[in-house]
Amino acid sequence: MPETLPTTTDVLVIGAGPTGLTVALSLAGQGFGVTVVDDQAAGDNTSRAAVVHARTLEVLEGLGVSERLTALGIHARRFTIRDRDRTLVPVVFDELPTRYPYTLMISQAVTERILLERLTELGGRVARPYRLESLTQDGEGVTAVFAGGATVTAKYLVGADGMHSTVREQAGVAFTGGQYGESFSLADVRLGGGLPDDEVVLYFSPAGLVVAAPLPDGVHRIVATVDEAPAEPDVAFVQGLLDSRGPERTRAVVYEVVWGSRFRIHHRVADTFRAGRVLLAGDAAHVHSPAGGQGMNTGIQDATALGAALTAALRGDQGALDVYAASRRPIARRVVAFTGFLSGLANVNRHLRPVRNLVLRILALSPAFRRRLAWRLSGLVYR
Repeated sequence: MPETLPTTTDVLVIGAGPTGLTVALSLAGQGFGVTVVDDQAAGDNTSRAAVVHARTLEVLEGLGVSERLTALGIHARRFTIRDRDRTLVPVVFDELPTRYPYTLMISQAVTERILLERLTELGGRVARPYRLESLTQDGEGVTAVFAGGATVTAKYLVGADGMHSTVREQAGVAFTGGQYGESFSLADVRLGGGLPDDEVVLYFSPAGLVVAAPLPDGVHRIVATVDEAPAEPDVAFVQGLLDSRGPERTRAVVYEVVWGSRFRIHHRVADTFRAGRVLLAGDAAHVHSPAGGQGMNTGIQDATALGAALTAALRGDQGALDVYAASRRPIARRVVAFTGFLSGLANVNRHLRPVRNLVLRILALSPAFRRRLAWRLSGLVYR
């Protein structure tokens, strides 16, 4: 049986992924009433996003979760762009001015668990399963109606319900952009040889891109663009990706696929992040290529900014919500452009591949170029 929903709350959050949980955690920490609902009967315990960048760890510090996360993940201090065995651009995070000079590699399932544990400590909870059917708003609040008839009225409502956001649709906000032609295959695997266990590598090759990243417990995350990805990639499929796109000198041998999936990626940004008392964050507000691992990170950074804006609004400063929308949407557009650029580099015409490689290797000779790339990947550029 679903948990009973309150009839009123200060803020109603639709979606219990990292973005929604972070918004709720921000508000609960300030003593406001916040209700989180999700249409799944249980949390999605698959791996999905696996990268937490330095800026994200910085903004989560005040919520009491950064130390817990960093104790559980791999600290990858280097990101490298390679064409098979040839290094094109090495990026080192050691010199970044932050307490977190690395990329934290950790399963999204663990990130969500830590966020939920902290929310529960502060008296918050997630009500499941409730599927939003409609919403209406006036000058006093927003009324949400769920399948089965449950109704909640809130002073503000947050749409953190993903790319196919019902909140965004109900609020009448357009989602401008398009879709990449390729599909993406994702697999968490156990393997031997070939791949580093403390470094994230973006491989370019004539066959397409593949990202290889270490995760805790001896697992590697493999993400690749393919014309048509299988629903559940097997050992042979992932082995073929690494053989055709990954390291050649020392072959990476796949022993087991722990978990796998496929997805298609859009590049879209909501026309506005605020529609009256309805606010959008995370994938409900922007989606883009997974290159650079920016998706969940941008969503969590949205969430902490939105949590602060809602806190101000609940204390009387309505203008804080406009500041949130006006400041976060340009950042989302920059992230879409940056990740699209990385994907475009990876998928350049094979005849232009030598030119691309030469240009990247020349650029990589510049410490300033490598430093700018480190700032962009880490998210510190959005401070």
